[in-house]
Amino acid sequence: MYILHKCLHINYNECIKGGFIMEKLDRIKGALMGAFIGEALGVGPHWYYDLKKLHKDYGTWIDDYTAPKKGRYHEGLKAGALSQQGWLIQKMTELIVKEQGYSLDAFKTMLETDIFPHLDGTPMGGKGGYTSQVMRHIYYERHVLKKDWKDVASLSDTTESLERNIPLGLFYHNDLSNLSQQIAKNTALTQKDNVTGSLSVAYNVVLAFLINGHALDESISDKMMEKVHDKTLPFFAVTTTGLEVPNKRHTASKDEGLFASPDALLSPAYMAASANDPDIKIEPAWKVSLVYGMPCAIYHMLPSVYYLAARFKDDFESGVLHAINGGGQNQVRALLTGALIGAQVGFKNIPKRFIEGLDDKENLLNLVEDFARLIEK
Repeated sequence: MYILHKCLHINYNECIKGGFIMEKLDRIKGALMGAFIGEALGVGPHWYYDLKKLHKDYGTWIDDYTAPKKGRYHEGLKAGALSQQGWLIQKMTELIVKEQGYSLDAFKTMLETDIFPHLDGTPMGGKGGYTSQVMRHIYYERHVLKKDWKDVASLSDTTESLERNIPLGLFYHNDLSNLSQQIAKNTALTQKDNVTGSLSVAYNVVLAFLINGHALDESISDKMMEKVHDKTLPFFAVTTTGLEVPNKRHTASKDEGLFASPDALLSPAYMAASANDPDIKIEPAWKVSLVYGMPCAIYHMLPSVYYLAARFKDDFESGVLHAINGGGQNQVRALLTGALIGAQVGFKNIPKRFIEGLDDKENLLNLVEDFARLIEK
């Protein structure tokens, strides 16, 4: 109704442009809220690698927020609450809103003043019931040993940096070059592995493409590769367009990019193709976790996430629930899937029960709105 009303007062082109911007903002809100919802869904059934045990504790199909059982990773949290990873995404979003932008120095200050005081360096002693390997490592290196920031990064190959950078991916969705540089630097601050950095940047590039209205289908990697060849994205590709034979005159140069290969950008199209191929069947869909692996490493997580986000591109509920019911690192699987599907369906198409069930609903809703208003500027 809002768009239709505006069309009575402005010309058609301006109306279409306004509608497109409103749709983009709705997708941004959907992606951010989708991440929060996916993270909260995992608080109860997080890290069950024995599916029989998962089914004993929560039944054969989890369809809502649940509280952790006694002795589990997030014991003491309410159903619908965020654990530490969701809180870190929340803090990153709050930082961007407060600063009206982003800088790595402001992020470092936030870690020192707002994050470290809630940690103690142990796996089970931090805010939210569990502290990741990445955060434990930098807490010890920086907060205890007082090392310089350039010397504190972990070798961890998990998705921790990728997750907290979702707000950055959304903030820079219209500037892929800046997006890549800022997320690469933020990731390298806490995770030094180049492959992890490559995959983390690639996920957020995919997220940006979805915000801008592109489909998560077999064509998305070709579109991203175009940005590699025009030097927008800092990935090195020796092949020419369409992964064809390299130019014979190609030589090594200093501008080959931050990452040695563009393969992190190629995976999403293959996962989308498998999700859409009638001859490839993963039934029920939650068993994708068994196909690509249940552990925490980023190379186990992302194939499952891309598959579920492509298969359930217009069905937020099915996507996040199949992510949760796959066991293992299901919290992150649902978080990342929720962001990608939320970016496709928009905030307006996320089932209201998932929003109503969040423990800190009002603060998260206000934060999502404030973040969208900042981007609208």
